[in-house]
Amino acid sequence: MAKLIAILNVVAWSGFWAFGYLALTGGSEAGGQVVVAMILAALGAAAGIWAYMWLVRHSERTGYARRPNKAVPEQLREPEKYADAGEPT
Repeated sequence: MAKLIAILNVVAWSGFWAFGYLALTGGSEAGGQVVVAMILAALGAAAGIWAYMWLVRHSERTGYARRPNKAVPEQLREPEKYADAGEPT
């Protein structure tokens, strides 16, 4: 399943860049085509972000990647263990 999501990720980002380029370089005479290209680029970006986040969560669950550091330091979670460390007297 992870390989399928990885392929989806590559295809989605490719679509984002391709249709984004078409949307940005489309002339003013091709108004409808520019709107369609913008919508397809947005869908590609959304699918790419979703697939990337799924792959990150999957790699953390399976142990392939380390989990990120916690936002709260240990000293703030257990202040009684570190009562004399870092406190001004």
